[in-house]
Amino acid sequence: MRVDVRAVAVVLVAVAFALAALAAVAGSATAGSSSGLIVAVGAENEYANVISEIGGRYVKVSAIESNPNIDPHTFEASPSVARAVSAAQVVVQNGLGYDTFMNNIESASPSSARKVIDVQKLLGLPSSTPNPHLWYRTTTMPAVARALVGDLSQIQPSHRAYFEANATRFDDSLRPWYAALAAFAKRYPKTPVATTEPVGDYMLEAAGTLDETPFPLQADIMNGVDPAPQAVTFQGSLFSKHLVKVFVYNQQVADSLTASFLADAKKYAIPVVGVYETMPTPGYDYQTWMLAEINALQKAVADKISTQKL
Repeated sequence: MRVDVRAVAVVLVAVAFALAALAAVAGSATAGSSSGLIVAVGAENEYANVISEIGGRYVKVSAIESNPNIDPHTFEASPSVARAVSAAQVVVQNGLGYDTFMNNIESASPSSARKVIDVQKLLGLPSSTPNPHLWYRTTTMPAVARALVGDLSQIQPSHRAYFEANATRFDDSLRPWYAALAAFAKRYPKTPVATTEPVGDYMLEAAGTLDETPFPLQADIMNGVDPAPQAVTFQGSLFSKHLVKVFVYNQQVADSLTASFLADAKKYAIPVVGVYETMPTPGYDYQTWMLAEINALQKAVADKISTQKL
């Protein structure tokens, strides 16, 4: 996720579109849908999915970023995005510079009634946090679910018990993922891996792996900066010398450098596991997506089977 490039690229576009859309949606942030449903938006579809799971039949949810087949760094806010965000009663966004366009639209169409869950702030993370891919943290979505119960219940107090029950089910549904992470860490402790970007780093940490790719290299790729030649050479040696057992590859961002790493991994028979910045659809919800990723890591280490795409 190239945070700096993306934040600059979308800011003017987002503000312009939001201002253009504001007149058409004035006052709608408090009105809700005509059917009485709570109108909600997830900046990324993994957050939209959790909103849907907690809000259930009482919410109408849309996702801004939802295509796992495109580079999310190229995203630009459109007039329809501005309208959707401006009309939302509940918004969940990642923060940490990942989806700055949301802040720009919200500022252009202010509403004291709109409830915004900024996950960075929810988790108490400083803006200097180097890895913005918070959905791979095991503690992120349970915290989002709890915050949603509070916000949705303020809008529709009579349905609090329903939202709370959904949040309990959601927490329970994450247990297979936690168990799989713990089992991997116990069975394959300190497994050496290489990565392109820090997309899946939180999950890899929870699985007890050792990421041998220097973080400055990951950050440079994430931010669209040309990495130091010696860092690129070092990464290549991880494959040629078989110093890693798995290559974790950001499936949504490819350039000549990451393609060369992928080619090296295949050349030296290093299994590849693809990770994503938006939830693959159809066929997945947040829980099954996370479980599929750790299962792919397990297959790579145990059976040397690549899962480049889910």
